[in-house]
Amino acid sequence: MTHEPPTLVPSDSKQSFLNDVIDGLSATPKTLPSKYFYDEAGSALFDRITELDVYYPTRTERGIMRTHIREMAEAVGSDSVLIEYGSGSSEKTRLLLDALPNLTAYIPIDISAEHLAATTRRLRMAYPNLVISPIAADYTRPLVIPDDPVQRRKRVVYFPGSTIGNFTPEEARQFLRQISAVIGMGGGLLLGIDRKKDRDVLERAYDDPEGVTAAFNMNLLKRLNRELGADFDLDAFSHEAVYNAEMSRVEMHLVSIGKQTVHVNGEAFTFHAGESIHTENSFKFDVSDAVELAASAGLELVHEWTDANEWFSVLYFACAKRL
Repeated sequence: MTHEPPTLVPSDSKQSFLNDVIDGLSATPKTLPSKYFYDEAGSALFDRITELDVYYPTRTERGIMRTHIREMAEAVGSDSVLIEYGSGSSEKTRLLLDALPNLTAYIPIDISAEHLAATTRRLRMAYPNLVISPIAADYTRPLVIPDDPVQRRKRVVYFPGSTIGNFTPEEARQFLRQISAVIGMGGGLLLGIDRKKDRDVLERAYDDPEGVTAAFNMNLLKRLNRELGADFDLDAFSHEAVYNAEMSRVEMHLVSIGKQTVHVNGEAFTFHAGESIHTENSFKFDVSDAVELAASAGLELVHEWTDANEWFSVLYFACAKRL
């Protein structure tokens, strides 16, 4: 088997990055797309976040998977193609791969080509008999996954970590429709969702005392300086994470400490003291919320697995109808 580099999908060019940044900083309030967190440094920082004591989602989801992995593997099916959106380091995925020795193929998709290539090398050493076909792409945009040239296998998308919470409800509906188009009738979606819970638990998870999440948020400005020639003064901004109970979401912001002007590609952006750049939403769900979103994409709930505190759930949906 050849160990080729990840397939590159040219959907995240420097020009589209610049356009998104200019559009976001020109808006009121100012925003930046959270997908740009994940350059190589940002991906490594997120891996550190998942190991923090206060960041419960990763270990809770991993615990659910360890407890119910056989049932999840049975739902996925041993002769399937597993497609992971936003694969990162694929640590939780290994539980599935271990439980599915006859998996037809694994297709990890991630926006950071460097991080994806390193993860793929490690996975190929650990699973030498598994076909692994990585794709470096922005999975929020429509994707074409090549068909098995011999036989169309069942496709299952794995979307863990409650990353679905980074979308607005309407964006989530559209994204789930794209997943339905990829997996087709009879395909499946294994989805992680973060449940609604106490404000203090949520805010500590996104503003840890070690400052790792703050560094992750601030790395976005470092990336703009490095790749787009911006002149953000990192000491002039602070990290903020707040739970918006009305919207059922944790919001991350980069707050301007004083009045200042920042330049990106020759364009000037003025900040007032206390003005923020809204960098991420993390919506929290009841299971009924997720079922309603999925139903709009022709997906029907088949299984639900949760933890003792009902802080997190892993859901398996089947694609039951064409849209």
